[in-house]
Amino acid sequence: MIIDVKVPMLSESVSEGTLLEWKKKVGEAVARDEILIDIETDKVVLEVPSPQAGVLVEIVVQDGETVVADQVLARIDTAATAAAEAPAAAPAEAAPSAAPAAAQNNAAMPAAAKLAAETGVDVNALQGSGRDGRVLKEDVQNAAAKPAAAKPAAAAVPAVALPAGARPEERVPMSRLRARVAERLLASQQENAILTTFNEVNMKPIMDLRAKYKEKFEKEHGVKLGFMSFFVKAAVAALKKYPVVNASVDGKDIVYHGYFDIGIAIGSPRGLVVPILRDADQMSIADIEQAIVDYAKKAKDGKIAIEDLTGGTFSITNGGTFGSMMSTPIINPPQSAILGMHATKERAVVENGQVVVRPMMYLALSYDHRIIDGREAVLTLVAIKDALEDPARLLLDL
Repeated sequence: MIIDVKVPMLSESVSEGTLLEWKKKVGEAVARDEILIDIETDKVVLEVPSPQAGVLVEIVVQDGETVVADQVLARIDTAATAAAEAPAAAPAEAAPSAAPAAAQNNAAMPAAAKLAAETGVDVNALQGSGRDGRVLKEDVQNAAAKPAAAKPAAAAVPAVALPAGARPEERVPMSRLRARVAERLLASQQENAILTTFNEVNMKPIMDLRAKYKEKFEKEHGVKLGFMSFFVKAAVAALKKYPVVNASVDGKDIVYHGYFDIGIAIGSPRGLVVPILRDADQMSIADIEQAIVDYAKKAKDGKIAIEDLTGGTFSITNGGTFGSMMSTPIINPPQSAILGMHATKERAVVENGQVVVRPMMYLALSYDHRIIDGREAVLTLVAIKDALEDPARLLLDL
């Protein structure tokens, strides 16, 4: 029996996707629920499993093509039992394909294979850092940048020597996620009246608290105690005091949200994603830390679901992870504000008339001035600062 493999249903906000790379070839056996191909949308990567066991007899849509929901991608013969039957029936077609298969690493992404051909890097000798061991463009770039002595003799001399003063370029299409991020950020700047207010926070109280309890915390809850959970709790406390910062604009209406869904910006191999901590006000410190760890793993493995990224009333981004000292984060629509964390650095500050050294961090709150006045924005950031510098406030709801 021949059955169709179709594109799964997409969310209302996603109209189409792009096929990445087939994991099976025509004539190969497939198991039920075995992943056949990934579809990249502007939000997530969807896996397409085989609906039944059998043999892949036809690939209808090739790598890199655009597809829509319910479109037929391939066909499977459920009556066939062995992949070897397909090559046996057509030996003339099997012979020519054997050589290219041996000469090319099937795990190499198209951009990586193209760059490898240009630089003389053997992709078959690389350990891919992408999902399922795929060789990414960055892997080829790193290999090409290694000293010539570390490369195999065959790759020591480039196949084509570039003339002196050459200015090589490479044009590659944006991923759907990158294109969507670009679209949303540009729209945010065009549609929102964005202003940013700054403050600084003494991180010593939080750092001391973390150092005192981190071992007991990890032993008790099975997850490490980080800093982000304190910022989430501090942000929620501030948003309760100034609800307009947790609101959003809908036409000429202001929508006040009676819940606190906090987006946490996380880097992934595909780009920045912002999964949501739903009802963050009802989560414990341990719950928040575990959720962040889970989201980070899902982002790394390409397992983030559309539902994980939908909604959100306020966001937090941590540029300090990469060493940023100060920035003006862009609001994630339809939200009206975003908190930016930065690197913690020891600086000289004045306390009680004395100059002392403290671990200080700059905070930035970007807000939509259409509904949030400077007073509410500044007081919100001050409330976050006060909660972090005196964590007992979070316990006493002060």
